[in-house]
Amino acid sequence: MPRAGIQAAQPALRFIPPDYSRWVHWLCRAALPWLLRSRGLVHFETSGSESLATLFAEAQSGRSRLLIAFRHPSTTDPLVMAQLLWREVPRAARRHGLSLKAPVHSQFLYDRGIPLWAGDAAGWILSKLGGIPIQRGKLDRLALKTARDLFAHGPFPLAIAPEGATNNHGELLSPLEPGLAQMAFWCCEDLAAAGRHERVLIVPIGLQYFSTSDDWGAIDRLLGRLEDLLGPSTATVAASSSAVSELPANPDQAPEHRYQRLIALSEQLLTLLEGFYQLRDDGPAADFFERLSRLRDHALAVAEDHFQLSPRGSVIERCRRIEQAAWACIYRDDLDELSEVQRSLADWSAQEADIRMGHMRLAEHFATLSGSYVAEKPSIDRYGEVLMILWRAVAWIRGREEEHPPALGPWRVRMAVAEPIDVLERSGAYRRDRRGAVERLTTELRERLEAAIG
Repeated sequence: MPRAGIQAAQPALRFIPPDYSRWVHWLCRAALPWLLRSRGLVHFETSGSESLATLFAEAQSGRSRLLIAFRHPSTTDPLVMAQLLWREVPRAARRHGLSLKAPVHSQFLYDRGIPLWAGDAAGWILSKLGGIPIQRGKLDRLALKTARDLFAHGPFPLAIAPEGATNNHGELLSPLEPGLAQMAFWCCEDLAAAGRHERVLIVPIGLQYFSTSDDWGAIDRLLGRLEDLLGPSTATVAASSSAVSELPANPDQAPEHRYQRLIALSEQLLTLLEGFYQLRDDGPAADFFERLSRLRDHALAVAEDHFQLSPRGSVIERCRRIEQAAWACIYRDDLDELSEVQRSLADWSAQEADIRMGHMRLAEHFATLSGSYVAEKPSIDRYGEVLMILWRAVAWIRGREEEHPPALGPWRVRMAVAEPIDVLERSGAYRRDRRGAVERLTTELRERLEAAIG
């Protein structure tokens, strides 16, 4: 496992207030083409940009408030959303004779952990773009209050990824968190309290990434690199599955051969991790994803036992609670009050918390793996998505997260703006049954996002 990154207790995490700056926005907009190319994003397909431009015109005229709900399959999504709002929507507006006031922009929620690994400069830029940091594993009242106020009264729409985190799958939607629907109903209440009559609209946006190449060589090279990293046993497992490192002489056998290599690779990684955690071997009859589920549960339990947390909820929910418990040990507001010995013990506690959080990070890497995702559609993109999950997990275990895998891009990006959901029409049902209305609205949003990536 990687070494503990935290060597001493840190001052408490402060809230980074949104502080929109037009000149920082202008600089980021100017740098956007270079940033997109640096991530291999070379072609953009947009459907529904005209309707989104119309919605922005309506919002700018004071007739509606917009809540943009975007899919979150990749860490490049913020750049893609910037391309959509800063460039595609204004272009669509000009084509259709719509007058939009500059800038076309949205404020957004982002994970408070991003500046911890990306640096203080990232936190500063996100703040200057109007970002609102939220700690995901707890009821972050200040972040929610700030987002709620800006949604109802701020100068821009609000953008939220309802999946809560990247899931690394272009054609598979993770469970949606109910917070977005709740935020929409709060906005209806706040507008009514202020005597305002704007519509409150949720705009679902699907994002997907597709390789621009049909060359399977990059997939095979990534398979080979992972096989090398996992060691000789992979070749043994591959051989038992009728898979070897070289491609078969008959090209018609290549797809089956490649899939067997993927299965063998996954089996080997799982076997190594089971050995690390000393999990009992259930033999060859044990289902792979039953074993994976057991591994995730065990890794999470190691952390939960340390922080005295109960194992309830989904894998992602458990991960967020563990993260918050670890942060409570690492980032403290009482450091100035501690004696020298107490401070040393606080440092020790912070290191222990960071190590325990590492077990959660391991489980998190495998949180979105699906048993039939590649088998039901063995495309280059699905192979690439699953292999990149495995690559990131292996790189994290090795402490080499900065190491780049064999390139699978460049990428074509598809952005689909779905039909908006009028929340005001559902506010009466919310007053009668708040929980039920939030659940129904979340379900409807899920259906529209699934249609957008279908």
